Amino acid sequence: MLTQDKIEKYKGCVIQHGHCNDRIYLMQITSLPSAELPYELIDLAKTNGYSKIFGKVPESIAKNFLIAGYLEEARIPGFYSGKETAVFMGYYLNAERIKEPDIDKIENILKIALGKRTADKVSRLENRFISRKCNKPDVSVMVKIYQEVFPSYPFPIHDPDYLLETMQSHIDYFGIETEGGLVAVSSAETDKEAANVEMTDFATLPEWRGNKFGQQLLIRMENEMKKKNIKTAYTIARAMSPGINVTFSKLGYQFGGRLKNNTNISGRIESMNVWFKALD
Repeated sequence: MLTQDKIEKYKGCVIQHGHCNDRIYLMQITSLPSAELPYELIDLAKTNGYSKIFGKVPESIAKNFLIAGYLEEARIPGFYSGKETAVFMGYYLNAERIKEPDIDKIENILKIALGKRTADKVSRLENRFISRKCNKPDVSVMVKIYQEVFPSYPFPIHDPDYLLETMQSHIDYFGIETEGGLVAVSSAETDKEAANVEMTDFATLPEWRGNKFGQQLLIRMENEMKKKNIKTAYTIARAMSPGINVTFSKLGYQFGGRLKNNTNISGRIESMNVWFKALD
Protein backbone atom coordinates (compact mmCIF):
# COMPACT_ATOMS: atom_id res chain seq x y z
CA MET A 1 0.00 0.00 0.00
CA LEU A 2 1.35 3.41 -0.99
CA THR A 3 2.23 5.93 1.72
CA GLN A 4 -0.14 8.89 1.91
CA ASP A 5 1.04 12.05 0.16
CA LYS A 6 2.47 14.69 2.46
CA ILE A 7 1.20 18.22 2.97
CA GLU A 8 3.79 20.95 3.45
CA LYS A 9 4.53 24.63 2.92
CA TYR A 10 6.40 25.47 -0.27
CA LYS A 11 7.38 28.90 -1.62
CA GLY A 12 4.62 30.69 0.29
CA CYS A 13 2.03 28.07 -0.67
CA VAL A 14 0.57 24.85 0.71
CA ILE A 15 1.10 21.76 -1.43
CA GLN A 16 0.35 18.08 -1.18
CA HIS A 17 2.61 15.71 -3.08
CA GLY A 18 3.65 12.09 -3.24
CA HIS A 19 3.40 8.87 -5.21
CA CYS A 20 -0.03 7.87 -3.90
CA ASN A 21 -1.70 10.35 -6.28
CA ASP A 22 1.48 10.64 -8.39
CA ARG A 23 1.18 14.40 -8.49
CA ILE A 24 1.73 17.77 -6.86
CA TYR A 25 -1.46 19.45 -5.64
CA LEU A 26 -1.13 23.21 -5.16
CA MET A 27 -3.79 23.45 -2.47
CA GLN A 28 -3.52 27.03 -1.32
CA ILE A 29 -1.62 30.17 -2.22
CA THR A 30 -1.04 32.01 1.05
CA SER A 31 0.76 35.06 -0.36
CA LEU A 32 1.39 36.61 -3.78
CA PRO A 33 3.71 34.05 -5.40
CA SER A 34 6.68 34.64 -7.62
CA ALA A 35 6.12 34.38 -11.37
CA GLU A 36 8.61 31.51 -11.17
CA LEU A 37 6.29 29.33 -9.05
CA PRO A 38 4.81 27.41 -12.02
CA TYR A 39 8.32 26.45 -13.18
CA GLU A 40 9.49 25.62 -9.65
CA LEU A 41 6.59 23.20 -9.31
CA ILE A 42 7.53 21.58 -12.63
CA ASP A 43 11.11 21.13 -11.41
CA LEU A 44 9.84 19.60 -8.16
CA ALA A 45 7.59 17.21 -10.09
CA LYS A 46 10.47 16.16 -12.37
CA THR A 47 12.79 15.61 -9.40
CA ASN A 48 10.23 13.30 -7.78
CA GLY A 49 9.07 11.60 -10.96
CA TYR A 50 5.43 12.75 -10.70
CA SER A 51 3.25 12.71 -13.81
CA LYS A 52 0.88 15.60 -13.00
CA ILE A 53 0.66 18.98 -11.27
CA PHE A 54 -2.79 20.19 -10.23
CA GLY A 55 -3.52 23.50 -8.56
CA LYS A 56 -6.18 26.00 -7.49
CA VAL A 57 -5.03 29.43 -8.62
CA PRO A 58 -6.60 32.92 -8.38
CA GLU A 59 -7.61 34.10 -11.83
CA SER A 60 -5.45 37.22 -11.40
CA ILE A 61 -2.25 35.12 -11.57
CA ALA A 62 -3.49 32.26 -13.77
CA LYS A 63 -1.71 33.69 -16.83
CA ASN A 64 1.67 32.90 -15.23
CA PHE A 65 0.68 29.24 -15.23
CA LEU A 66 -0.73 29.31 -18.76
CA ILE A 67 2.53 30.82 -20.04
CA ALA A 68 4.42 27.97 -18.37
CA GLY A 69 2.35 25.40 -20.25
CA TYR A 70 -0.36 24.60 -17.71
CA LEU A 71 -3.90 23.92 -18.96
CA GLU A 72 -7.13 25.27 -17.51
CA GLU A 73 -9.26 22.28 -16.50
CA ALA A 74 -12.00 23.92 -14.40
CA ARG A 75 -13.03 27.16 -12.73
CA ILE A 76 -15.17 28.32 -9.81
CA PRO A 77 -16.48 31.91 -9.81
CA GLY A 78 -16.47 33.64 -6.43
CA PHE A 79 -14.13 31.06 -4.90
CA TYR A 80 -12.14 33.68 -3.02
CA SER A 81 -14.46 35.55 -0.63
CA GLY A 82 -17.26 35.47 -3.17
CA LYS A 83 -15.30 37.80 -5.43
CA GLU A 84 -12.43 36.26 -7.38
CA THR A 85 -12.56 33.17 -9.57
CA ALA A 86 -10.37 30.14 -8.89
CA VAL A 87 -8.85 28.50 -11.94
CA PHE A 88 -7.97 24.81 -11.65
CA MET A 89 -4.77 24.27 -13.59
CA GLY A 90 -3.21 21.03 -14.78
CA TYR A 91 0.28 20.28 -16.06
CA TYR A 92 1.12 16.84 -17.45
CA LEU A 93 4.63 15.43 -17.40
CA ASN A 94 3.55 12.12 -18.91
CA ALA A 95 1.47 11.85 -22.10
CA GLU A 96 -0.33 8.78 -20.73
CA ARG A 97 -1.67 10.74 -17.75
CA ILE A 98 -3.86 12.95 -19.93
CA LYS A 99 -5.54 10.04 -21.76
CA GLU A 100 -9.01 9.04 -20.55
CA PRO A 101 -9.98 5.57 -21.79
CA ASP A 102 -13.42 5.86 -20.13
CA ILE A 103 -14.26 9.21 -21.75
CA ASP A 104 -17.54 7.99 -23.29
CA LYS A 105 -18.83 6.77 -19.92
CA ILE A 106 -17.63 9.94 -18.21
CA GLU A 107 -19.45 12.15 -20.72
CA ASN A 108 -22.63 10.07 -20.43
CA ILE A 109 -22.64 10.30 -16.62
CA LEU A 110 -22.22 14.08 -16.85
CA LYS A 111 -25.09 14.29 -19.34
CA ILE A 112 -27.34 12.33 -16.98
CA ALA A 113 -26.33 14.50 -14.02
CA LEU A 114 -26.96 17.76 -15.87
CA GLY A 115 -30.38 16.43 -16.89
CA LYS A 116 -31.34 16.14 -13.22
CA ARG A 117 -31.13 19.89 -12.56
CA THR A 118 -34.87 20.20 -13.22
CA ALA A 119 -35.79 17.01 -11.35
CA ASP A 120 -38.34 16.85 -8.57
CA LYS A 121 -37.47 18.27 -5.17
CA VAL A 122 -35.36 16.20 -2.81
CA SER A 123 -37.40 13.94 -0.55
CA ARG A 124 -37.24 14.39 3.22
CA LEU A 125 -35.23 12.13 5.48
CA GLU A 126 -37.32 9.30 6.92
CA ASN A 127 -38.11 9.50 10.64
CA ARG A 128 -35.97 6.45 11.43
CA PHE A 129 -32.86 8.40 10.34
CA ILE A 130 -31.32 11.53 11.80
CA SER A 131 -28.60 13.76 10.35
CA ARG A 132 -26.17 15.25 12.83
CA LYS A 133 -22.69 16.64 13.28
CA CYS A 134 -20.02 14.07 14.15
CA ASN A 135 -17.87 14.40 17.24
CA LYS A 136 -14.81 12.81 18.83
CA PRO A 137 -16.62 9.62 20.00
CA ASP A 138 -17.67 8.96 16.36
CA VAL A 139 -14.14 8.81 14.94
CA SER A 140 -13.63 5.04 15.25
CA VAL A 141 -16.91 4.30 13.46
CA MET A 142 -16.15 6.90 10.80
CA VAL A 143 -12.82 5.20 10.08
CA LYS A 144 -14.57 1.84 9.64
CA ILE A 145 -17.05 3.34 7.18
CA TYR A 146 -14.30 4.98 5.14
CA GLN A 147 -12.22 1.80 5.14
CA GLU A 148 -15.15 -0.22 3.84
CA VAL A 149 -16.18 2.27 1.15
CA PHE A 150 -12.78 3.47 -0.12
CA PRO A 151 -9.86 1.06 -0.71
CA SER A 152 -7.73 4.16 -1.37
CA TYR A 153 -8.26 7.87 -0.87
CA PRO A 154 -6.27 11.06 -1.61
CA PHE A 155 -6.25 12.09 2.06
CA PRO A 156 -5.72 9.87 5.15
CA ILE A 157 -9.36 9.47 6.19
CA HIS A 158 -8.52 5.89 7.27
CA ASP A 159 -6.40 7.36 10.07
CA PRO A 160 -8.33 8.24 13.26
CA ASP A 161 -5.66 10.77 14.26
CA TYR A 162 -6.18 12.64 10.99
CA LEU A 163 -9.96 12.72 11.43
CA LEU A 164 -9.67 13.95 15.00
CA GLU A 165 -7.04 16.57 14.17
CA THR A 166 -9.01 18.01 11.25
CA MET A 167 -12.27 17.82 13.23
CA GLN A 168 -10.67 20.07 15.81
CA SER A 169 -9.25 22.52 13.26
CA HIS A 170 -11.12 23.21 10.02
CA ILE A 171 -13.32 20.29 8.94
CA ASP A 172 -16.90 19.69 10.10
CA TYR A 173 -17.95 16.05 9.76
CA PHE A 174 -21.58 15.00 9.48
CA GLY A 175 -23.38 11.70 9.55
CA ILE A 176 -26.67 9.85 9.11
CA GLU A 177 -27.57 7.75 12.13
CA THR A 178 -30.13 5.01 12.63
CA GLU A 179 -30.67 2.56 15.48
CA GLY A 180 -27.88 4.25 17.39
CA GLY A 181 -25.19 3.85 14.73
CA LEU A 182 -23.72 5.87 11.86
CA VAL A 183 -24.41 4.49 8.38
CA ALA A 184 -23.23 7.42 6.22
CA VAL A 185 -20.76 10.28 6.64
CA SER A 186 -19.49 13.37 4.83
CA SER A 187 -17.39 16.44 5.53
CA ALA A 188 -17.29 20.18 4.99
CA GLU A 189 -13.73 21.47 4.74
CA THR A 190 -13.80 25.22 5.29
CA ASP A 191 -11.40 27.95 4.28
CA LYS A 192 -12.69 30.73 6.53
CA GLU A 193 -10.34 33.36 5.13
CA ALA A 194 -11.54 32.77 1.56
CA ALA A 195 -15.13 32.00 2.68
CA ASN A 196 -15.40 28.76 0.71
CA VAL A 197 -16.05 25.15 1.63
CA GLU A 198 -15.34 21.83 -0.04
CA MET A 199 -18.22 19.36 0.38
CA THR A 200 -16.46 16.03 0.34
CA ASP A 201 -15.74 12.60 1.86
CA PHE A 202 -19.24 11.22 1.18
CA ALA A 203 -19.50 7.56 2.14
CA THR A 204 -22.51 5.31 2.74
CA LEU A 205 -22.25 1.72 3.90
CA PRO A 206 -23.22 -0.63 1.02
CA GLU A 207 -26.29 -2.07 2.74
CA TRP A 208 -27.74 1.44 3.26
CA ARG A 209 -27.29 2.80 -0.26
CA GLY A 210 -30.35 3.92 -2.19
CA ASN A 211 -31.68 6.12 0.61
CA LYS A 212 -30.20 9.30 -0.92
CA PHE A 213 -28.17 10.05 2.17
CA GLY A 214 -25.74 12.09 0.08
CA GLN A 215 -28.46 14.62 -0.70
CA GLN A 216 -29.53 14.83 2.93
CA LEU A 217 -25.97 15.32 4.14
CA LEU A 218 -25.34 17.99 1.52
CA ILE A 219 -28.46 19.92 2.54
CA ARG A 220 -27.42 19.72 6.19
CA MET A 221 -23.89 20.91 5.41
CA GLU A 222 -25.13 23.81 3.28
CA ASN A 223 -27.36 25.04 6.10
CA GLU A 224 -24.49 24.82 8.60
CA MET A 225 -22.08 26.62 6.27
CA LYS A 226 -24.53 29.47 5.68
CA LYS A 227 -24.53 30.08 9.44
CA LYS A 228 -20.75 30.52 9.19
CA ASN A 229 -21.09 33.09 6.37
CA ILE A 230 -19.42 30.81 3.85
CA LYS A 231 -20.09 32.22 0.39
CA THR A 232 -19.13 29.44 -2.06
CA ALA A 233 -19.47 25.66 -1.83
CA TYR A 234 -17.81 23.22 -4.20
CA THR A 235 -16.85 19.61 -4.63
CA ILE A 236 -14.34 17.54 -6.58
CA ALA A 237 -16.35 14.42 -7.40
CA ARG A 238 -15.47 11.15 -9.11
CA ALA A 239 -16.39 11.57 -12.79
CA MET A 240 -17.20 7.84 -13.00
CA SER A 241 -19.73 7.92 -10.14
CA PRO A 242 -23.29 8.67 -11.33
CA GLY A 243 -24.71 9.03 -7.81
CA ILE A 244 -22.47 11.79 -6.49
CA ASN A 245 -22.68 13.84 -9.70
CA VAL A 246 -26.48 13.59 -9.75
CA THR A 247 -26.58 14.60 -6.07
CA PHE A 248 -24.76 17.88 -6.68
CA SER A 249 -26.53 18.71 -9.93
CA LYS A 250 -29.96 18.05 -8.42
CA LEU A 251 -29.20 20.43 -5.56
CA GLY A 252 -28.37 23.29 -7.91
CA TYR A 253 -24.59 23.02 -8.26
CA GLN A 254 -23.09 24.06 -11.58
CA PHE A 255 -20.52 22.06 -13.50
CA GLY A 256 -17.13 23.78 -13.46
CA GLY A 257 -14.97 21.39 -15.47
CA ARG A 258 -13.12 18.07 -15.26
CA LEU A 259 -9.70 17.27 -13.80
CA LYS A 260 -8.22 14.49 -15.92
CA ASN A 261 -6.77 11.44 -14.15
CA ASN A 262 -6.38 13.51 -11.02
CA THR A 263 -7.01 11.51 -7.86
CA ASN A 264 -6.22 8.09 -6.40
CA ILE A 265 -9.60 6.97 -5.07
CA SER A 266 -11.16 3.53 -4.66
CA GLY A 267 -8.03 1.76 -5.83
CA ARG A 268 -7.01 3.73 -8.92
CA ILE A 269 -6.38 7.20 -10.31
CA GLU A 270 -9.61 8.68 -11.67
CA SER A 271 -10.84 11.83 -13.38
CA MET A 272 -12.82 14.23 -11.19
CA ASN A 273 -15.67 16.65 -11.90
CA VAL A 274 -15.81 20.08 -10.28
CA TRP A 275 -19.22 21.39 -9.13
CA PHE A 276 -19.90 24.72 -7.40
CA LYS A 277 -22.70 26.79 -5.89
CA ALA A 278 -23.04 30.26 -4.38
CA LEU A 279 -24.48 29.93 -0.87
CA ASP A 280 -25.27 33.58 -0.12
